[in-house]
Amino acid sequence: MNIHTAGSRPLRYAAFFLPLFLLTACGGDKSLSEQANDFGGEGVSKGNTQLPPVTDLLDLSPPAPNPYRNAYFGDLHVHTEYSFDAYSFGTTATPYDAYRYARGEAITHPSGYEVQLRTPLDFYAVTDHAMFLGLVKEAADTSTEFSKYAVARPIHDINDPDNMGITSILQRVGNFASFIPETVRGIQDGTIDGELVTDVIRGAWLDTIEAAVQFNDPGKFTTFVAYEYTTASDDRGNLHRNVIFQGGEKLPAVPFSRLNSQNPEGLWDWMDALRDQGIESLAIPHNSNGSNGQMFKLVDWAGNPLDDAYARRRLRNEPLVEVTQIKGTSDTHPLLSPNDEWADFEIYSLRVGTDLPSEPNGSYVRQALQNGLALQAGGITNPFQFGLVGASDTHVAATTDDESTFFSKAGILDGEPVGRGSVPVSLLYGAVVRMVAPGNLTEVEGRNYIGGSGFETWSASGVTGVWAEENTREAIYSALRRKETFATTGPRIKVRFFAGTDFAPDILEGSELLANAYTQGVAMGGELMAGGKVPAFIVWASRDPRGTPLQRMQVIKGYVKNGEAVEKVYDVACSDGLAPDPATHRCPDNGAVVNLADCSISVDIGDSEMLTLWQDPEYEAGVDAFYYVRVLENPSCRWSTWDALREGVEPRADLHKTLQERAWSSPIWVR
Repeated sequence: MNIHTAGSRPLRYAAFFLPLFLLTACGGDKSLSEQANDFGGEGVSKGNTQLPPVTDLLDLSPPAPNPYRNAYFGDLHVHTEYSFDAYSFGTTATPYDAYRYARGEAITHPSGYEVQLRTPLDFYAVTDHAMFLGLVKEAADTSTEFSKYAVARPIHDINDPDNMGITSILQRVGNFASFIPETVRGIQDGTIDGELVTDVIRGAWLDTIEAAVQFNDPGKFTTFVAYEYTTASDDRGNLHRNVIFQGGEKLPAVPFSRLNSQNPEGLWDWMDALRDQGIESLAIPHNSNGSNGQMFKLVDWAGNPLDDAYARRRLRNEPLVEVTQIKGTSDTHPLLSPNDEWADFEIYSLRVGTDLPSEPNGSYVRQALQNGLALQAGGITNPFQFGLVGASDTHVAATTDDESTFFSKAGILDGEPVGRGSVPVSLLYGAVVRMVAPGNLTEVEGRNYIGGSGFETWSASGVTGVWAEENTREAIYSALRRKETFATTGPRIKVRFFAGTDFAPDILEGSELLANAYTQGVAMGGELMAGGKVPAFIVWASRDPRGTPLQRMQVIKGYVKNGEAVEKVYDVACSDGLAPDPATHRCPDNGAVVNLADCSISVDIGDSEMLTLWQDPEYEAGVDAFYYVRVLENPSCRWSTWDALREGVEPRADLHKTLQERAWSSPIWVR
């Protein structure tokens, strides 16, 4: 049936533990077309219809909750001046600036120009690094007590205008990289007052909370108190998590960091202890692609096989995973999904913060979902039953989710095209780089580019979408918990995904589509007990009104059979009235192209909306499986091509010139 309607191991050198005491922070039936208009958008284009004056449209009261839920978009991974690396990158934007930006205001980038979202966000979370929160800023300010320590001297006045030259920019990374271990050693040997450091962290945390309190506006804009737990394995595999708190009144006095434990299991224990005191939170792992196989390995921190206790603890604390962001996409890898033509998308191949390659095996989400089913088949609770979100990981307080205006994440290091490796360096710039950091130049077809850190493979991504009754902390956090979430690479693509065994064949045509989908099935993030019946799936997507038209909707299936992991990719809806080939399950080419001379795209090709009811043609009763949706836009220019176009040079030959923006739903597990 395929009906398509077009349209805890402590850190060895840690010498002190941050206190964990608590603080209180102050602070009638509709047609299908009408339902489509209620898909989560704020309005419908009316062509040349005369609109009423803006003053007549003002309604300062929050909208009533929608029982069938609205799509809200946000970013749960944002760094400001309180992060040790962000401040070293020239960022002086505060958490308050971050929230102003998310609401649509312009703020100043460290490189001096203004940045502004083309579409404001519905929710935002400042997630500065807990480790030494605010301490680099404190070191730079020569009026502070901490700035008098020797370790702070290389940081003094780092963000003064006189310290923004090429040489200073290239030296910054080394300065802040040595700052952390030297500060830890100073606390350990008593030459640095650990209590003074804790006071700085506590003060920055209180200010972070205050910013979230000030900008939270129930019904209109939601903030979450949050932070990043930044840790790594001994082989420098990335194990970072963002911790999102449900409420804003009762919170820990300081956040748990790598200074408390290198082991993420220690973080889960801390979160469980807080939960026992009425403080609810969840953690979201990110950049598994740069984990060198460590994020989803099949043993615990001590090297023991995973068991039910481990799985339940992980599920309780980590219901979600970040599948896309600036440092690449963690959905899958060509080596892991050789039969997926779209697996080679924005691959960042290095361990985070290094020039070392990252092992794909154990580093990607789709494989982890499959391994979770294998563990389940062996009688172990599935620890990898997570929903999907996207984020930016910006380090300038501002999300950068648009290919045409991409400003990357590392402040003055990559805020200009030359610094992010998309256009060649000049002779003068190249000479300075050779003198200060000779390993940072890469030659491609006779041209020299900044390289070595992988900036050129970073991505203008991403955004989290949730389906929630209203724009409040309670409703959005509940959506995160039940995993009714989706991720996009930046465009505001909306995705719905339901599964059920009792959907009527004409469910798409009725006036109660959403009511029936929720009452007769399960939404994304849920689990369907098939009971021997063949499930059907409602797959629904709409384009970003300011984005590129949709080309195809796909369902990705994973299962384990005879001990082997298997994955399938099905095109379930095609644009322009086309239909998938029943043999290959692929849509024919819709003819959409990109003009690289000006980055213009095909007009009148692609769909604004896709909706289908689909059944798995290879479904086997008795075989557990997961299914999730991937939606692809028509091709458009990659950010590196936009950079080259504006600079009047040829796009870098070893980079993709175009891409297909996309969205992923959270999975549904069919048992």
